Amino acid sequence: MKKHLLAAAIVALAAGSAFAQAGDTLAKIKGSGSVTLGVRESSGLSYTLGNGKYVGFHTEMGERILDDIQKQLGLAKLDIKYQPVTSQNRIPLVTNGTVDLECGSTTNNAARQKDVAFAVTTYVEEVRMAVKANSGITSIKDLKGRTVATTTGTTSVQTLRKNERAGNLDFKEVYGKDHADSFLMVETGRADAFVMDGSILAANISKAKNPADYKIVGEVLSVEPIACMMRKDDPAFKKAVDDSIKRQIADGSLAKLYDKWFMQPVPPTNTKIGLPMSEATKEAWAHPNDKPMEDYAAKK
Repeated sequence: MKKHLLAAAIVALAAGSAFAQAGDTLAKIKGSGSVTLGVRESSGLSYTLGNGKYVGFHTEMGERILDDIQKQLGLAKLDIKYQPVTSQNRIPLVTNGTVDLECGSTTNNAARQKDVAFAVTTYVEEVRMAVKANSGITSIKDLKGRTVATTTGTTSVQTLRKNERAGNLDFKEVYGKDHADSFLMVETGRADAFVMDGSILAANISKAKNPADYKIVGEVLSVEPIACMMRKDDPAFKKAVDDSIKRQIADGSLAKLYDKWFMQPVPPTNTKIGLPMSEATKEAWAHPNDKPMEDYAAKK
């Protein structure tokens, strides 16, 4: 009997230790000397140049966050592993411990806050649509009877359906596996519009063969706070991430980073995206918070 109790105690202790490690990302990073950053392959804030090279406003900001954490932990070296994620798998990869910090283009909303935690908002997105310049589409109402693309696993899917119901519109929805795939549907004529975050639309247009053939049109369909994502119930790690972001805002380095990625020519085509910082993003930086998109909708 005593042996059984001892064995049970050891199992419980091991489980407790594993749980503590799962809820203590800083200890995990310090112990392993490595960290996994979740990145995107075709987003406006995070994308790949190929050969395992990931860049963009949120990717570089994430690297700076991890640099600050390396200093905080007193590590001589920190190995950053880059894990590409999609709209569908990004939350599971964070919750199961594969990804420690995801800095892609993830909307902070109330439903997701049940599964993950978000850092303070670093970009406030406006959802609109990209169309061919000669399409004649200028508003959501022009989508009646058309084919509309958006990306599987994104909040834009719900936004699209809500606007379809509200406007009594009847259009066909098609879904890209990622943002590049959704934009390709417009390029190849399989869709008349791509509904998505403005930064993602602008980035994909800038990388098109003939950027002048496309434009972003229509009313703002949704306002969404974008933030880095991490595991829930890990206040020390969240504080370290938030403190780094606040430091980058305060010393002006985040504004310089924004200018670099949105107002200057960027790789791979050396094209300028040309997206000035919105008033909503400026407001989020002036008053750092992790409010979900529902709070933004309530303000409208």
